[in-house]
Amino acid sequence: MLYPLSTLTLGPILIGQGHYVRRVTPRLPEPDGEREGVTGSGPELRLLIVGDSAAAGVGVLNQSEALAGRLAVQLGQRFRLHWRLLAETGRTSGDVLRALAREPEASFDVALVSIGVNDVTGRTRDRQWLTHLDELSGQLADRFSVRHTLFTAVPPMHLFPALPQPLRWYLGLRARQLNGLLDEFCRNRTGARFLSVGFPLEPGYMAADGFHPGAEAYRIWAEYSACAICELAQTTTR
Repeated sequence: MLYPLSTLTLGPILIGQGHYVRRVTPRLPEPDGEREGVTGSGPELRLLIVGDSAAAGVGVLNQSEALAGRLAVQLGQRFRLHWRLLAETGRTSGDVLRALAREPEASFDVALVSIGVNDVTGRTRDRQWLTHLDELSGQLADRFSVRHTLFTAVPPMHLFPALPQPLRWYLGLRARQLNGLLDEFCRNRTGARFLSVGFPLEPGYMAADGFHPGAEAYRIWAEYSACAICELAQTTTR
């Protein structure tokens, strides 16, 4: 009830602040570097990373500093890792679905999904969000043979320094709502797992735009992800 009421009462202020943020926030490019590869030795593990600008690594200069590159290094210490990154700036959950549908079928053991920020700013409705989660899980299982899907929590947007108040509070509220739905979905969906990352609250963990992760945040995200994937890999490696 609080979210729709806030939308109604704060609408003009939020719209004005949204236009201001888009105008003054620097647009950081996606980093250079490989988006797929094979590394390490040990049991075979196939990893697919999909999602938005955070999954794509915006906020650092090279993929080696981003989620995919750091995760490949960590998992390569235990597995013969085959990994691939399919992510692009601006993608909502619906955009990720459509992008995956254009990809040829392939085989992966685990998928790591980063979505939600653009669903918050794009005002994806609850029912749409849950439908997209369900369809995304199904598509990953049916077309990509994924047995376990890690859904990273929507980041704490109420802490994004690029956002002025009350826009920061408002978007943070919606991010928490989507996380609640995502957590519940994962509890009730076989093969889905909710991954909550304990990012420090210090501003230094954010990129220069105050909106994306910085190198240290990607390091922490990769550590959390690697631990979860290693747990799941006990039943997925072949």
